[in-house]
Amino acid sequence: MSVATAQRVIEFREALREAMIEEMRNDERVFLIGEEVAQYNGAYKVSKGMLDEFGSRRVIDTPISESGFSGMCIGSAMRGLRPIVEFMSWSFSLVAADPILNNAAKMLYMSGGQFGCPIVFRGNDGAGGQLASTHSWCVESLYANVPGLKMAIPYDPYDAKGLLKTAIRDDNPVFFLESERLLSTTGHVPEEEYTVPFGQALIRSEGTDCTLISFGRPLHFCLEASEELAKEGIYCEVIDGRTIRPLDIDTMVHSVRKTNACVVVDQSWSFASVGSEIASQIHAICFDDLDNYVHRVHSDDVPTPYSHNLEQAYLPNTRKICEAVRAATYNA
Repeated sequence: MSVATAQRVIEFREALREAMIEEMRNDERVFLIGEEVAQYNGAYKVSKGMLDEFGSRRVIDTPISESGFSGMCIGSAMRGLRPIVEFMSWSFSLVAADPILNNAAKMLYMSGGQFGCPIVFRGNDGAGGQLASTHSWCVESLYANVPGLKMAIPYDPYDAKGLLKTAIRDDNPVFFLESERLLSTTGHVPEEEYTVPFGQALIRSEGTDCTLISFGRPLHFCLEASEELAKEGIYCEVIDGRTIRPLDIDTMVHSVRKTNACVVVDQSWSFASVGSEIASQIHAICFDDLDNYVHRVHSDDVPTPYSHNLEQAYLPNTRKICEAVRAATYNA
């Protein structure tokens, strides 16, 4: 790899766009559909310019009817196409819960293997910034409960492109959860062809005293907390789970057996969450390795506030994570 290629820096939204463009160029069965994806270039400009290249048969604007266009695309996937369905917000996917959970996720099983459903549902997940309760859903805990689907949550532009390319090529339905707050962030993305495999977590920062596990945007706060805690002599190993289904519990367990302490950071509410599932598995596997119980940091158990200061206090943040790590390592 050349130095020039290795140092190429692009935005998260550009990485998503590159992944879709490359896969659409390589496979004419792939198409993009959703609200404002075509003529408006995407609500967040992720699909900018794609209508010009691929035309209105493969970059398709829809009415405001998530259930309708999701169901139509599930049918097209069953017939051999490979749709990318953009939800302007995963909050809006709730009205499409029946087709995406009862049909897409279960189709292969219910048809006895006769019909697959190679479809990607993607869009913004979680609090985007003063969008209030009904537009700030973190859906991972709701949807990860359903067998038959895969779920990826990228943190940086490199993973955004690599994971999305993997998702588009996968023969299963993939729920791809992005963060509006990350779309303008930048990172190194090579020009060469690459993919990021599902089910392989990444150690973002090595440490010896506590394992910090998270996905997507909360990783930013985990890395900030790691830097703050290092000043106190507490060195955290920060793990980016990357995908929830499949979950790379092995990498997490290996780290916990080294650090003997663990904090899981999840932007969902705490009850029946992804964070609680990870904590449960680590307790079961690492019972004799832990010096303390697995601590968790979640969004507060209330509807998402609209007020900016209340929203910041409600979400996982650096302060909450530091407090949890200090508590988890207190008896170490």
